[in-house]
Amino acid sequence: MTKLRKFIKSELTGWKKWEILWMVVATAVILGLSIYWGENALGLIMALTGVWCVILTGKGKRSSFLFGTVNSILYAVVAFSAKYYGEVMLNILYYLPMNVVGWVLWKKHMNDETGEVVKKRLKLRKGLIVYALTGLAIVGYGLVLAALGGNLPYVDSMSTVVSVVAQILSVWRLMEQWVLWIVVDIVTVIMWGVDFARGGETIATLAMWSIYLVNAVIMFVRWYREANRNEREAADTGPGDGAPEDVRQEAG
Repeated sequence: MTKLRKFIKSELTGWKKWEILWMVVATAVILGLSIYWGENALGLIMALTGVWCVILTGKGKRSSFLFGTVNSILYAVVAFSAKYYGEVMLNILYYLPMNVVGWVLWKKHMNDETGEVVKKRLKLRKGLIVYALTGLAIVGYGLVLAALGGNLPYVDSMSTVVSVVAQILSVWRLMEQWVLWIVVDIVTVIMWGVDFARGGETIATLAMWSIYLVNAVIMFVRWYREANRNEREAADTGPGDGAPEDVRQEAG
């Protein structure tokens, strides 16, 4: 019980007023649209856990992986009904185990004072290499999905591949994840918008991804500033002057 109380206290620590307001607004949007459009319970719970997951990830809280686990299972069910097979495989075969990995790795790099994970960033050259390899993978996976007869195979591929890379960067606490999440969110909003326009009952899913996009932009700015601050503090303190290991290590 002591560990549980410590975890809960850490998750509730360090919230600013605007962050609490953003959580409330995002939740209200999902609830309001879902009720108005008659979304089923599965879609509603999926959307809510997804929104809470990305906001908590941006905040640097480990509980994001708990909500992410629930969201991955439910989102796979919704995506399967819409024939977005890339999304199904991504969530069942990748996000589920990666939520466990993230839960374990983030525990080792938490800031006890803020209750948040320590943020890092890649050097420019390494970041460009990551983006280039991601582009090549999108083309290759798109060919596979097209052969399977999937809906919007290359759009689905882009969403899937970029999500895989972004999740890896997230587990390693790297700021560059948010650049990729912005790309993922734009593509996926279009994907679910097309499905809704064709008569799909996916308003909660569409709203969820729209909030993801807004959140990704906000969190990109936040993580960029914090990663820069950590680098400056590491430079000022020096590797032998008691700086935390997370801050001293070079990203990538």
